[in-house]
Amino acid sequence: MSLKRVLGAGVFIALVVVVLLTAPAVRPVRAAGAAPEWAANTTVIEACSCPMFCQCYFNTKPASHSHGMGVAEHYCRATLAHRINKGHYGTTSLDGVKFWVANDLGGDFSQGKMDWAVLTFDKSTTPAQREAIQKIVGSVFPVQWGSFKTAEGDIDTWRYDKDTAVATLDGGKSGEIRLKRFAGMTAEPIVIRNLPYWGVKRHEGFVLMPNEVEAYRVGPKAFEYKGTNGFMITWDMTSNDVAVPAAGK
Repeated sequence: MSLKRVLGAGVFIALVVVVLLTAPAVRPVRAAGAAPEWAANTTVIEACSCPMFCQCYFNTKPASHSHGMGVAEHYCRATLAHRINKGHYGTTSLDGVKFWVANDLGGDFSQGKMDWAVLTFDKSTTPAQREAIQKIVGSVFPVQWGSFKTAEGDIDTWRYDKDTAVATLDGGKSGEIRLKRFAGMTAEPIVIRNLPYWGVKRHEGFVLMPNEVEAYRVGPKAFEYKGTNGFMITWDMTSNDVAVPAAGK
């Protein structure tokens, strides 16, 4: 949310500036029973099974993966390691909170229906933060999942610079993402802008970093890919970006 500039003259301006700098932040008060007001600025280290760059952003079905004998299957199996840089959900602080999403979009998502997803909370998060994360994830990914589950783990590595990005879940035992910047015309990262990303309204662009490995190593739907799509993205979203359901719905 941007601050409004206060215009005036002389001492009045000085007094207003002092008040703005020293007064505690006040968040909007919502009617009883209404969902809490929230905001989250979040960076994601992300990779998937599609070739670089994931065609899901331009089509209604993922890339085709051949299994030999002329058999091909469409799917997009992804791992997304999130870190909320700054955020809140009502009075609950979300600053620095991490969570992990593993999913498969299935073969055709033209009707907004995806195959499955597992949301893993970092073990350091509180019950209030977990509730907030699940609500926000539902707004960021406004789709219908055939299966949606939650889990707990230790996101013990989450770091990046302009050349690489690394995230591990349970030391890599449960999940791992390692990205390396694709070489551009200069030493700066390649960035795709003005491309929609799920339900968010604002982001800083897709920083292209193909993966060295992307893996989700838990349960019967475990997967691992090397050399496929990867990128980083920082998005910004608030509860004001989410449409309020009409009365009676």
